[in-house]
Amino acid sequence: MSATPLSSSGLPTSVRWRRSSRSTGMNNCVETAALRGGLLAVRDSKRTDGPAVLFTGPAWDGFLASVRVEAQA
Repeated sequence: MSATPLSSSGLPTSVRWRRSSRSTGMNNCVETAALRGGLLAVRDSKRTDGPAVLFTGPAWDGFLASVRVEAQA
């Protein structure tokens, strides 16, 4: 799996961020944004001006699969 850290300020301002449906009103979750070229940006919902991590589609799928396996353990 490969992920690349990136400052959110380096992303286009037109990026539409989506918050996790599991997030509460306390901003204790993550936000994602689909980018051109099939990349997905992920950031902490508490730090919207902070860094984002970029995933390729396969890397994101692998990350989610890992989380699901750990959640079942």
